[in-house]
Amino acid sequence: MSAASIRLFNRTLLLACTPFLGLLIWMLSDTVALKLSEEAYPSPSVHSVDLDAAAVQSLEGLDHAEVLAQGTGQSIRKQISLYNKTNADMNQIAAIASKQAARPHLIYDRRITAKLGKPASTIQSDRLQAQLFYVNTQNFRSYALKIKLKQDDAMQLVLGKDENGGSETTLEAVKRTNAAIGVNGGGFADSGGKRYPLSTTIVNGDYVSGFQATFKDLFFVGLSQSNKLIGGKYTDKSQLDAQSPKFGASFVPVLLQNGRKTEIPSKWQTSPKRAPRTVIANYKDDQLLFLVVDGYNEQGSSGATLAEMQILLQRYGAVNGYNLDGGGSTSLVWNGRVINQPSDGQLRKLPTNFLFFK
Repeated sequence: MSAASIRLFNRTLLLACTPFLGLLIWMLSDTVALKLSEEAYPSPSVHSVDLDAAAVQSLEGLDHAEVLAQGTGQSIRKQISLYNKTNADMNQIAAIASKQAARPHLIYDRRITAKLGKPASTIQSDRLQAQLFYVNTQNFRSYALKIKLKQDDAMQLVLGKDENGGSETTLEAVKRTNAAIGVNGGGFADSGGKRYPLSTTIVNGDYVSGFQATFKDLFFVGLSQSNKLIGGKYTDKSQLDAQSPKFGASFVPVLLQNGRKTEIPSKWQTSPKRAPRTVIANYKDDQLLFLVVDGYNEQGSSGATLAEMQILLQRYGAVNGYNLDGGGSTSLVWNGRVINQPSDGQLRKLPTNFLFFK
């Protein structure tokens, strides 16, 4: 390129840059204040407005939730209060219903107790309620023992010294087992210097000498696993097993069934005619009744006849009644004291005794 051309290019470039150079010199030499118009500030966007509304709505929601929670809490407290009141009312109704349900039993108990007279002594515990009565009879002195069993272990039949063939007085059995009450049990037979229970005898659910079918006038009497008096004549073991016997003994004869007298075999009407007696019976509410009669010997001249025992059982409202071993075997022990007057002059050693525990 020629020198003339270079000079022409430089002039042209200088002319093009001159306005910018002037503007730069002015800005550097003076303070410039820039002011933007209102249009330069954009209006809040729609999204920004929506965000504020959502925040307000959230706050309002929280306030509503708090009010709702307070209302729910009050409702829950009210429901709990209502539940507690209803529960208390139901408990009161149940207590009243239970009391009303027990009322017929109390009335029945008062009625049968009134027939026996006023109790001379009472034993009350969690296991049982026992009442001892001195009964007014014309021809003999007698005692009544009314017992309500409350627990399964309140009554037991024990073998003499806890062994088959063993024997002990009712008082000895009471002291050995720490029992509160004792009454003689079933009949017995002596052999080889030992005293064995007569016929079918059950202790703690076990047959002592196996099952023996009823013969002649023998019967079995005892308690079932549900503490109900069971008894009668059994020709087959399955008949007795069906009643779930817990314990029991055998003797003669049956005196009362379903409130009615049974026919007393002629042999037992006169052999002996009168004697010390022990009878076991039950009431409609499953309470037990023992009648014990004193006599000064076994010769038939003192004590009660079996027919008189039937009369007493009916008079006192019993349902079923069974004659236990009598004569010198008749024994009644109450709170460690012998109540009756044994005809032998002292208590006889026996193979079985009914015991009651506080």
